[in-house]
Amino acid sequence: MSFPTLVIGSRNAKKRDELVGLLTPHGIAVKTLADFPDLTHEVDEDGDTFEHNARKKATEYARALGQWVLADDSGVCIDALGGAPGVYSAHYAGKHGDDAANNALVLEKLAGLPPEKRGAHYVAMLVLADPTGEVRAETRGECHGRILAEAHGAGGFGYDPLFEVREYHRTFGQMGPAVKRAISHRSRAMRAMLPPILKLLATT
Repeated sequence: MSFPTLVIGSRNAKKRDELVGLLTPHGIAVKTLADFPDLTHEVDEDGDTFEHNARKKATEYARALGQWVLADDSGVCIDALGGAPGVYSAHYAGKHGDDAANNALVLEKLAGLPPEKRGAHYVAMLVLADPTGEVRAETRGECHGRILAEAHGAGGFGYDPLFEVREYHRTFGQMGPAVKRAISHRSRAMRAMLPPILKLLATT
């Protein structure tokens, strides 16, 4: 069975690799926004929920490209900070994608809190849009843990070196890609998304 190409609505190489690794074993040809150098449209992620931003990216990029697009919005929600940084995770310290500054700001805000008060969870929202820009499927994944007082591990991205999954006693930054792919918020959302992707793309 052949499927139409699926475009990942992101230029984040590490996020792309995580999603591609879950899709290609099913025979789905995957591209990303980086494969469309003539694409000038940029989505303004101005929503106050993960759902809003993921829908906006999926629908706008699908219409701009005339392709099936799978978009995500994700971030870490910290209990002691009232759910922050949440949808603002990528630019919590001001500059988009500055992981070091974002992590430093989180540590500063949580300074002095004991481990039992540093609970947090990662959220990933995935939205699939067809080439007309209509939303065809949505899934959400979460992974619960806590924020450590210092970074451990150099793997992953974002807040991964601070985010410890309690039952593994390791941060995402210390886990290899295969382990993270098995338990992460994004992989959980992706596993839930696979059945509708396979069904919808098989009928086009």
